[in-house]
Amino acid sequence: MPERGAGPSRPRTGAVRPSRHARTLFLTLAVLVMAAMAFVMFSGFWTDWLWYRSVHYSSVFSITVTARLGLFFVFGLVMAVTVGLNIHLAHRLRPQLGAMSVEQQSLDRYRLGIAPYRGWVLLTVSLLVGLVTGASASGEWSTWLSYVNAVPFGTKDPQFHKDVSFYVFDLPWYRFLLGFGFAAVVLSLIAAAVVHYLYGGLRISAPGTRATAAATGHLSVLLGIFVSLKAVAYWLDRYGLAVKSSSFKAATGWTGLRYVDANAYLPAKTILFCIAIICALLFFATLWRRTWSLPVIGFGLMVLSAILIGGLYPLIVQKFQVQPDEAAKEGPYIQRNINATRAAYGIDGTKATDYPGTSGSTPNSTLRADANTTASIRLLDPNVVSPTFQQLQQMRSYYSFNSPLAVDRYPAGGGQQGTQNTQDTVVGLRELNIKGIPDSNWINDHFKYTHGYGLVAANGTAVTDTGAPSFTESNLPPQGQLGSYQPRIYYGEQTTQWSIVGGPTKEIDYSTDNGEKSYTYTGRSGVSLANPVTRAAYAVQMDEPQLMYSQAIGKGSRLLYNRTPKERVESVAPWLTIDGDPYPAVVNGRIVWIVDGYTTTDSYPYSSRTTLGDTTADSLTGGGRSVLAQQDEVNYIRNSVKATVDAYDGTVKLYQWDTGDPVLKTWMKAYPGTVLPRSAISPQLMQHLRYPQDLFKVQRQMLTRYHVTDASTFYSGSEVWQVPDDPSKRDGAAVPPYYQSLKMPGQSAQAFSLTTTFTPSGRDNLGAYMAVDADATSPDYGTIRLLQLPTSSTVSGPKQVQSKFNSDPAVANQVNIWQKGDSEVEYGNLLTVPLDGGLLYVEPVYVRGAGTNYPLLKKVLVTYGDSTAFDDTLSQALDDVFAAPTSEPTGRQQPPPGTGGSQSADPTVKQALADAQAAFDAGQQALKRGDWAAYGTAQAELQAALKRAEDASTGRRS
Repeated sequence: MPERGAGPSRPRTGAVRPSRHARTLFLTLAVLVMAAMAFVMFSGFWTDWLWYRSVHYSSVFSITVTARLGLFFVFGLVMAVTVGLNIHLAHRLRPQLGAMSVEQQSLDRYRLGIAPYRGWVLLTVSLLVGLVTGASASGEWSTWLSYVNAVPFGTKDPQFHKDVSFYVFDLPWYRFLLGFGFAAVVLSLIAAAVVHYLYGGLRISAPGTRATAAATGHLSVLLGIFVSLKAVAYWLDRYGLAVKSSSFKAATGWTGLRYVDANAYLPAKTILFCIAIICALLFFATLWRRTWSLPVIGFGLMVLSAILIGGLYPLIVQKFQVQPDEAAKEGPYIQRNINATRAAYGIDGTKATDYPGTSGSTPNSTLRADANTTASIRLLDPNVVSPTFQQLQQMRSYYSFNSPLAVDRYPAGGGQQGTQNTQDTVVGLRELNIKGIPDSNWINDHFKYTHGYGLVAANGTAVTDTGAPSFTESNLPPQGQLGSYQPRIYYGEQTTQWSIVGGPTKEIDYSTDNGEKSYTYTGRSGVSLANPVTRAAYAVQMDEPQLMYSQAIGKGSRLLYNRTPKERVESVAPWLTIDGDPYPAVVNGRIVWIVDGYTTTDSYPYSSRTTLGDTTADSLTGGGRSVLAQQDEVNYIRNSVKATVDAYDGTVKLYQWDTGDPVLKTWMKAYPGTVLPRSAISPQLMQHLRYPQDLFKVQRQMLTRYHVTDASTFYSGSEVWQVPDDPSKRDGAAVPPYYQSLKMPGQSAQAFSLTTTFTPSGRDNLGAYMAVDADATSPDYGTIRLLQLPTSSTVSGPKQVQSKFNSDPAVANQVNIWQKGDSEVEYGNLLTVPLDGGLLYVEPVYVRGAGTNYPLLKKVLVTYGDSTAFDDTLSQALDDVFAAPTSEPTGRQQPPPGTGGSQSADPTVKQALADAQAAFDAGQQALKRGDWAAYGTAQAELQAALKRAEDASTGRRS
């Protein structure tokens, strides 16, 4: 009977129910977690697909994904099967254990523990190595696509006589296969050795034989395959010598065979290949001999040979054959390097001419006229005036201009696009600045403030009376010479945030004094958010849960992201290296970003390598302008693609520019239909295409050494140049190249060009001047012209010219006056123009006045030969420079007219000129003493005396 007070007994099922609920809950949670993880992975794939479809480059996504998945599964499966089979074979070859040693007894518990799960262990290990290998192999998708779609270069290397495509496309794939083979053998060897040891095939401490015959045979075959692969590696290393980098005669990045490579390393690699084959056969022979003695001896011989033949012998050749007569021995190989490097960087067509650097003519009116026709000197420096654009044309805090601005060409005087009468123009876009939104919140940031508005342009060769830019297109809404165009900027360099447009929420189009104008996006760009699954996927990817339930999203809402021109082009053409300086242009009534794309490789035989990030860095790249990929080493580069990105709807178009580039042709085969033919470029777009700065900087860096075409001169290093430092900066960075329209010697008319200067290594005087025709409509587009000054030349280089400017008393006095008034002086681009055998230097001088935060052009510095001028306008400065030969800065620093020659007969004029002479002399004495106050008083007296003389002369003539 139940005890008193005990409750009624409960059914056993009641005690089980909470456990069943717990298991159900646990399983449900597990399923939900797995579903969530699966959705996260799916969302990444799904959103990428939607984005590529929205820009009409879905084939790029599908081809790339197919290649990655194919490599993942093929190589992952091969690795899994290979390792799994060797594990299985090692288990099948296990010995029938007899008497148990202490070692085997200690292993017995592991064997017993694994026995019930042996199949699962085999499967797990195989899957793990397969997954890791597959993931690694999928990263080689570009190597695979370029290999199977390779187009020949039509050029053979001078050593092995193989087409360059073998080194660029084939050899990288062969090296990958070799690396995969090594990995498969090593993993199989480790796995087989572990299984053989676990099951007694290998013994460490047991008496008698250390390995069974079966284990010996199995491991010997694997070692034989490993050594066979090493033989293949030796054979490929022979070709690798043609793309091997080394340091030679201070030529960083030197690539290709030298004498010791061709006469020591190359034979050594061949001998080692033969030895490795013999060694591999000895390992395979253990299947019959069942002994390790011969393979071990052979392997030791191979290692010793690698040390002696592959290491010591080349050192002996270098020491006793090359060094005693290095110039003669290395001459043919240096010539190979010179020829290949010049071809790979596109500088083999450089037109080099000697240039005296000094004019044989004295300054005169003819030279003054020639100065106007030789160059359209650009006074507006795009690297300085961005704050001026910002101050005068920003209009609202949520707009901003990129820095530096761009230099382009537009018809002068508002003419039609395509006319010959064009002028250099500085342009910038009024882009959206998300940091300037008055009331920043989720709706304003992503729904209302969605775009910038309008292009602003200014004449590059003129300014207003106040020194401000002379705008040819400005204001809101846009007004000027460009006519009607779509001014809204949804895609730009500063547009890094995502936006949702086209839905129920009205956007702020632009603001005026009369209020805000609203707008609803009508383009087809972006991804539609009509599908709730799509909204959920983007909510996960962007970590924005409000995308799932926000009422601001409705019918017609479209998500815009990946909005900078560079990342859009990089996404649709992942095989391109993108220029760091996209620039805007108005083409056919639309604002488009023009982006230069490069095909590159580091496998061009004999061509020396350079690091793009270092080569393209200059005094401007520390600001808003980016550079090419920082760590990418290349030894071949072509501006193969011109791309455009529509600023309104984000449409990306790729145009084939270099029609002879085999690298581009290879990628066009890999991604058919993605690159439009060059003939598809409209005449209006062609007017705005230009030679890219980054390519120019790479080429000028290579020309510092490779302007030399003679091997003996190259070896001596006597003709090495350097890119000078920017004289207007103090950071020691290289001077940037400058766009300007000028007429080089031998040209009949001005051409829009990109220019730079060189100085001899370790010196500041000018060594050479380089210009490339940058106008895409010109038949001479891309022609590099190099003016080489005599080696004994003492023509001033940029740094010396700047120093001359800074030390000039008139310049120093004016700068001192400005700075005492709390103004800031900024020097603009120091432009160099070849003129009549000499060099004309022009530099605009900007001043940020006290209380203002933007620069205005106040003075222009000009020098030609020994004549220097410092005036309010370029015309005045040129007049002063070419008026008479003088080393003084302007006519105001020369003896007053008439004071040193024949005197006027008029006594009033004579007295005024005498007063002017006295004032001039007093000013010169004050300069020597450094008495700036007295100098200023003397200058005032000089100007007053000259005015009296002029008035008296005018009155006498009348």
